[in-house]
Amino acid sequence: MPPTTLTYIISDIDKALAFEWIAEELDKTKFDLHFILLNKKPNCYLETWLKAQNIPVYYVHYEGKKHLFSAFWKVRKILAQNKSKIVHCHLFDASLIGLLAAKSLGIKKRIFTRHYATFHHEYFPRAVYYDKFINRLATDIVAISKNVQNVLIEKEKVNPPKIHLIHHGFRLEIFENVTQNEIENLKDKYNLQNKNPVIGVIARWIHLKGIQYIIPAFKQLLEIYPNAHLVLANAQGDYASEIKKLLVDLPQTSYTEILFEKNLPALYKTFTLYVHTPINAEVEAFGQTYVEALAAGVPSVFTLSGVAREFIEDEKNALVVDFCNGQQIFEAMQKLLSHTDLQKKITENGKEIVKKLFLLQKHIELLEKLYVV
Repeated sequence: MPPTTLTYIISDIDKALAFEWIAEELDKTKFDLHFILLNKKPNCYLETWLKAQNIPVYYVHYEGKKHLFSAFWKVRKILAQNKSKIVHCHLFDASLIGLLAAKSLGIKKRIFTRHYATFHHEYFPRAVYYDKFINRLATDIVAISKNVQNVLIEKEKVNPPKIHLIHHGFRLEIFENVTQNEIENLKDKYNLQNKNPVIGVIARWIHLKGIQYIIPAFKQLLEIYPNAHLVLANAQGDYASEIKKLLVDLPQTSYTEILFEKNLPALYKTFTLYVHTPINAEVEAFGQTYVEALAAGVPSVFTLSGVAREFIEDEKNALVVDFCNGQQIFEAMQKLLSHTDLQKKITENGKEIVKKLFLLQKHIELLEKLYVV
């Protein structure tokens, strides 16, 4: 039998290793993988990469609601032409447009991955109506964590058999196989040489990530470690004005803002400690950075949100602090810096647990099982 045509529809994406890994690892004897990318501009990193691998990829111009109908008809035409039997959508706009187009064509396997949890419930309640509509359009929904699964069932009343719990999968070895030269290059690039300790944060500047509690905690840490340095990566988002106000209280030489760094494994290796503190248990859908920081062997301070609730344990593989508590963040950082034996214990345990739970091959196997028509 010829391979089944499977089309991924993704919106507002540039570079995403997860899709590169899927494109490389998915069984090509079973699935003929195509991509439709809904973006403002053509030739994003992922589109260019897919073309280089000779994987069919289609660009559809999309800049928001004003392009909803034109994008719908373009996506529908592509799906009809490539005779897709399975559609798998990622992110909000792609899910709305892609599932509608697939439904109109009578495509029987219509999947989307839910990449957020209570974000709309907490910040954009009217968008929940669209979420429920998308849920109805899909024949199957991938929940990336138990948290997302619970939100879908309890808050949006999705029929449980429709939901498939499939954690993100990672090529975890890339976080270990980092050369010293790569690390030194990033230290030079971001002026981190002779800075110690370096406190790392990789999170968009949005309210739910809790960066507003990390900055005051770092300010306290500076009083004890005057050569400490705060790295804020992914430094953009709709909460930027509030974060900028907090940064005014820090010496300008004590922090670095990074908009985007493609070599994330090496960036993690420049950190002495890592901090990720979303503001409540449900607002983080998954939190890839929980897995990445532990895979990179960085002693970490976390709140238990998203997937962290499934495997992070205080003083076993990280230090856990209460939500919205800058004082506890400060105390946890100080504790880790004062106890190298604790650092060693939690990093060793952290590497071990992520290898058990988040291997890429397990992710691929579950996807392939879901794709059986």
